[in-house]
Amino acid sequence: MIQLPEQLVQRYAVVLEKHGIPDEERPYFIMWLRYYLDFCDKYAVEGPEPLRLGRFLAKLGEKRQPQKRRDQAAHAVSLYARIFLAPDEAAPPSSMPQQTSERKPCPPVYPGRVSQFCEAGYQVSSQSPEWDDVLSKLAGEIKVRHYSRKTLKAYATWTRHFQRFVKNKPPGELTTEDVKEYLTHLAVTCHVAASTQNQAFNSLLFLYRHALKREFGELRGVPRAKKSLYVPTVLSRAEIDAILDELPPPYRLVVGLLFGCGLRLFEGLQLRIGDFNFDAGLLTVHGKGKKDRTVPLPQTLLPALRAQIETVARQHEADLAAGYHGVFLDDALERKFPKAAREFRHQWFFPQPSLTLVSGSSEYRRYHIHESQLQEALYHAVCSARINKRVTAHTFRHSFATHLLQANYDIRVIQKLLGHASLRTTMIYTHCVPVRTVKEPRSPLDL
Repeated sequence: MIQLPEQLVQRYAVVLEKHGIPDEERPYFIMWLRYYLDFCDKYAVEGPEPLRLGRFLAKLGEKRQPQKRRDQAAHAVSLYARIFLAPDEAAPPSSMPQQTSERKPCPPVYPGRVSQFCEAGYQVSSQSPEWDDVLSKLAGEIKVRHYSRKTLKAYATWTRHFQRFVKNKPPGELTTEDVKEYLTHLAVTCHVAASTQNQAFNSLLFLYRHALKREFGELRGVPRAKKSLYVPTVLSRAEIDAILDELPPPYRLVVGLLFGCGLRLFEGLQLRIGDFNFDAGLLTVHGKGKKDRTVPLPQTLLPALRAQIETVARQHEADLAAGYHGVFLDDALERKFPKAAREFRHQWFFPQPSLTLVSGSSEYRRYHIHESQLQEALYHAVCSARINKRVTAHTFRHSFATHLLQANYDIRVIQKLLGHASLRTTMIYTHCVPVRTVKEPRSPLDL
């Protein structure tokens, strides 16, 4: 963490007093300024000040900072930028902390939209150019296979952790023993969970095979974190209704779909208008691993769903009339299908109306709700409903499966609705339902 120069702190304190910031809030303003400058230095954020601020606020959102604190941070940075940065100034003033090391600049991103690649450190240079080249090869192999951005972020992060553990040892000199020592360190010293250790193992396996182009070798004698039997938290119907009553729109409809259709959080937030088939009563879900599935639409949500589509339609028409290019399409689809960006069926079902995205010479209005926004709203709703359980967005997917199991639905039908590749994954929900057994077995012919 960087330290603010005393001269900068004194000048900034005068600005806070001039703008009537209360004494009890001034330490927080100085803290947010310090965090902001450290963020720009750590991730080599360049570009105009609104762009840098947008990325910083998005990072705070991912850290689940409350909206009040994010607004306070935005106010603190805006005061700093208004006083200390001239509009035509390309370099920071002399009072701004200087970067301690040179880093490669990250590519420009859309305001408020954080690049997961840069966060993972794959485009930020380290003290070892050889490791930076390995990270570039790793990212290339992941992109060729069309893996998700979260996979790239996880694998690149574990590779950076491994790089620091071996103290920038040249990648060409790495051996299987280095991996054994690192996994042992995670299990014995760090006491990580079994899933965390398995993710690190898979990341290093991919690194060796596809980036370093060598055999991984056998890992015998490596202590593995003990995998515990996890029984999911399940809510009753009364508890779910109590939480829904405390949620404001549109979060109430999002959570209703998570429970009514058994969706993962990212599946619910990335729904498009074209995914809804009201004639057949089906919803097309784009799940993990680019595997699509269809689930029945809840009949009780149909009026709210149609009302949401009408709201989004009015927003879409207003955006087109205001000169916006249309709907933002991921993965450069806008360049391939420029007319598709103006089609209503590609519009996000849960848009966020406060963002304007720029891609080339085209501007797009509204991006989908961020996960942290729904998680924060859900947290307050659970507290207001006085639910004494650990409730997350995924809890509603667990409740969906368990309630169907209680209604005597076949386990394979539930597996298909959830999109599980293995039946063993779905079988975990049998531990959430009381099982009634007969003491003395009887022949099915006598039943």
